[in-house]
Amino acid sequence: MSEVNIIIRTADQTRKAEVTMAREHTGGDVIQAAVDNWSLPGDTDYALVNSTNGKSILPDQALGEGTVKEGDILEVQPVLVAG
Repeated sequence: MSEVNIIIRTADQTRKAEVTMAREHTGGDVIQAAVDNWSLPGDTDYALVNSTNGKSILPDQALGEGTVKEGDILEVQPVLVAG
């Protein structure tokens, strides 16, 4: 099982953590861990963006080598609904 060291932060950059995760984990796993660990609002939808390369990570997308590299910064961003 391969692992990757990444930094996860909130969009407002008030919360930040350096973690080691298995590459089998998905974007949804990262978002759920951030919501649980940082007590983020549960009634909000979130997106995950690799801030290092500017690409979104889909909830069902694994943290594979083509998606996330060692030391990348992943940002949990609330999805704003206009209306």
